[in-house]
Amino acid sequence: MKLQVRILIYSILFFLYLSTTSLLLSLGEVLKTDPYITLGCGFAVLNLIYTFLALKWTPLLNVISAVAIAALSLYLAVQFANLHLLANYDPYLVKTAIFTNAILSILFWEIVYQVKSRKELK
Repeated sequence: MKLQVRILIYSILFFLYLSTTSLLLSLGEVLKTDPYITLGCGFAVLNLIYTFLALKWTPLLNVISAVAIAALSLYLAVQFANLHLLANYDPYLVKTAIFTNAILSILFWEIVYQVKSRKELK
């Protein structure tokens, strides 16, 4: 996949992560579930759509990478927000966690893509 196409897809993913966060949190309130579980499952579904439409790898690799990236990026985003580094700019640290989750997800997708493409070259 060309770099320009990946940048376009990552931009769309970034926008989707930011825009669906509030919808997923609202869905979690309606379902009365833990917000982290709702966000994790929602981001895993977004990741699954991305892997099956854009990457087109094997189904098992698609599911494993989608779920792992969603869980890892959400966990690290919450941990980064708990550091209170940007408390002066974001008092409740919600925006910090949302942006961190989106950036980390895209970073992990690029890492997985690079590892997979280099293994194919060998």
